[in-house]
Order: sequence, then structure tokens, then C-alpha cells
Amino acid sequence: MPQTTPRTIRLDAYELAGQDIATVDVGRLHELSVGVRWPHRPADWDVLRALGHGIVALDEIGRVFSSAMWFPHGESCATIGMVITSPRLQTHGGGRWIMERILAECGTRRLLLNSTRAAYPLYVSLGFEPQGTVYQCQGFVPEGFEVDPSLTRGVEPLPLGDIYEIAALDAAAFGAPRPELLTLFAQTAEACGIRRDGQLVGFAMRRPFGRGHVIGPLVATSDEDARALVAELLKGMGGAFVRLDTRQPAGPLREFLSKAGLVQFDTVRTLTHGGALPPVTSGSPGTYGLAGHALS
Repeated sequence: MPQTTPRTIRLDAYELAGQDIATVDVGRLHELSVGVRWPHRPADWDVLRALGHGIVALDEIGRVFSSAMWFPHGESCATIGMVITSPRLQTHGGGRWIMERILAECGTRRLLLNSTRAAYPLYVSLGFEPQGTVYQCQGFVPEGFEVDPSLTRGVEPLPLGDIYEIAALDAAAFGAPRPELLTLFAQTAEACGIRRDGQLVGFAMRRPFGRGHVIGPLVATSDEDARALVAELLKGMGGAFVRLDTRQPAGPLREFLSKAGLVQFDTVRTLTHGGALPPVTSGSPGTYGLAGHALS
């Protein structure tokens, strides 16, 4: 990975300099994401900045032209996200410049990111390897939507005052600890879980995001359990906009999502550097729903 990258770069007619993302007004970050039609609200940017580190590229008068963030999960893993370049400069090398800055900050950590089609060649050229496809399922839950009670038998609400049990199960599925992320999500989320023999074997969170709500992270030991957890969190959500990102290509979960109005909107590719993506296998904790594209 690159060890040194210039502190400034000239793109087209602009001289851009890197600056800590924490020092930039959130309104300018929101304008950047709106410019590429990403759904992030200012409040979503605030959550991400509380969880990670990042860089923005500013011109001489303080306009934001690009951003990139990284999120540490323990000492040996990180995710990369919010890599945005203003459309007017997307073909001028700004993405590579800011990514090289981020990679230098990440050091030797195992890295994971979710790539749009446009950014995919850049990430591959930087040594990332494709691991899977993320299916972005979203839409308005139909008014009067009802969940078959048999689908949610055994699912219980989870109190979020102490996330130790949830964090342990999440770490087993994700491959690295994320207690800070889960603790922050718990401030605005609702959660449910499944226990067997007194042990938590699955959980899901639903929280405000973008145009409505997002379900994730979603951890389970089977597609059927994942479906049950989602079904519980969709109760009473008729008329609401809900999103869930999953790597499950087919099966009970995807079929239920479609019936609930969460149809496939788009796909992105998951890539890693320094280690493979933890597999999802029946009988073991697996990630059936992402915490977010930037957080995986």
C-alpha cells in the first residue's frame, strides 16, 4: 500500500488540499452526498464521524470536492466507506489520491469495503479482491402489512442498555469486535433476538437512516432465523420506507423482503484487502444484513 501521498493535488482547475473530516461543517458533507444521490442525512454523517476517521478535499475557498472515511473495528480490522468524489472531478484522479491517504492511515489492518460499479476498477488496482455481492433491498412497506405470527415465534425484544451479549454475537459473525458501533446504534435503535437454550443465536437492529429506516446489523445462524428477525422489526411499519442490505442471493429472507415491499434496488461489490470475508454458513453466526455500506 502507498506510504506517502502528496498533501495537495491539482484536479482540472482546482487546487485541493486534504483536511480532517471532523473539522468540516456537516452541511457541506451533506451537499457532497446529495450531489451523488446518496441518501445520507446530516444526522447520518454525524453518526459516521462519531465512529470513524476521514479526509475531505477542499479547494481554496472551502468547497468540499471529495471525501473518504475509515472505521476501526478492534486493532486489526477496518472498513472503508463514504468515498465520494464530486461528479465534475470523477475522471481526474481525485478518488485515487484520497484513497491512498486513507490506506496510509489504516496501516496493516485487514480492510473491507463495498464498491459501486464506478469505483470498482480503482479498488482492484489498489490490491482489493472481490468477495461477494451486496443486494440493496428497499421500499415502502405496504399499508396494513401483516406478519404471519408463525414467522416470529421465538423472537423476543432485546433491551439495549447492555450490549455485551449482542456485541459478542456480532463479533463472531463479522470477524472483529464492534462494541462502539453497536453502543451508538443502541441510542436510536430497536432490537430483537432469538435464543436457544438460553443463548442468544440471532439479533437484528432497526434505526432511522436516510429516507426512513434501515435494518442492520442482522446476525443469524440460518436464513429462516434472519427472516424471523426481520419480520418482527417490520411489524407496525406499514407505509414506512425501510432498507436492508444483504449478501444473501436467494432464499427465505430475500423472498420475504420482496413480499414486504423491500425489492432489490441496486447492487454493490464487497472487496477485502488482507483477508477473506467471513463466510455465512448455516448453523454458525453469520451476517445476513449489513450495519451499513460504510460499516459492513
